[in-house]
Amino acid sequence: MLAYQRNEITEHHIYHRLARLEKSHANREILERIAQDEMRHYAIWRAHTGHDVKPNLWMVWRYCWISRILGLTFGIKLMEGGEDAAQKHYQRLVGVIDGVETMAREESDHEARLLGLLDEERLHYMGSMVLGLNDALVELTGALAGLTLALRNVRLIALSGLIIGIAAAMSMAASEYLSTKAEKSGKNPLKSAAYTGVAYIITVMLLVAPYLLLNNPFHCLSLTLIAAMSIIAAFNYYVSVATDRPFARHFMEMAGVSLGVAILSFGMGYVIRTFLGVDV
Repeated sequence: MLAYQRNEITEHHIYHRLARLEKSHANREILERIAQDEMRHYAIWRAHTGHDVKPNLWMVWRYCWISRILGLTFGIKLMEGGEDAAQKHYQRLVGVIDGVETMAREESDHEARLLGLLDEERLHYMGSMVLGLNDALVELTGALAGLTLALRNVRLIALSGLIIGIAAAMSMAASEYLSTKAEKSGKNPLKSAAYTGVAYIITVMLLVAPYLLLNNPFHCLSLTLIAAMSIIAAFNYYVSVATDRPFARHFMEMAGVSLGVAILSFGMGYVIRTFLGVDV
C-alpha cells in the first residue's frame, strides 16, 4: 500500500509539472485534472496506511526533462506504461479494499484521455524527419563504405562524405519544401524542409565523425556502421513509443536497407578502384 501511495504522489507531481510546462490551454487542463485525480488516490491510500510518503523526486525530474527534450508526447507515452501497470495492480484489489474500484476506473480513464491529448507539432512532421534520417543513413553509409575502399585515406573520405552529405541535405530539404507546398496538406513547407534538413545534417555529422577522429579507414567504417545502427535503434524507439508502432519490424527494415546498401557500395568501391586503376 505504501508503494502504491508513493507512486500516486509521484505521478501527481509529474502531471502537475507537465501541466505547467504545457503551452496548450486544453492540454494543460487535462493534465491538471489527472494530477488532481492522482492526489485523490494518494489520499485514499493514506487513509488505509495512516502514513504520509514523499514522492520519488528522481522520477519526477526524469519525466519532466524527458518531456522537455523529447516532447510531451514521448514523456506522456512513457508515463502511460505506468498507468497500465497501476490499473492491473488495482484490478486485483477490487472488492478487497474500499475505493480501489474507483481508482482502477480512473486509471483506465487516464489512458483514454491521454491518447486524446497527444497532438504535438513534431508528430505532424514525423514523416519529414523519417525522410531525412532514412535517406541520410542509406545514402551516406553506402557512400562512406564505397569511398573507404576506393580512397583509403581518412581525410579524403571525410571531405568527400561531408560534401556529399551537406549537398544531399540541402537537396532533400528543397525537395521536401516543394513537395509539401504542392500537396497542400496543411503543413508548413518551411518547417517540413527544416525537419528534413536538420535530421539529415545531424545524421551526416554523426556518420562522418569517425573519419575525423581516427586514422585507420576500416576502423572508421566499423564505427560508422555502429553509429548508423545506434541512430536507427534510437529513432525507432522514439517513434515506437510516441506513435505506438512496433519497434522490432521497423528497426530490422531500416537496418537491413542501410547495411545492404553499405555492403553493395563497399563492393562497388573495389570494382571501380580496380577498373579505373586509381591508387590514392
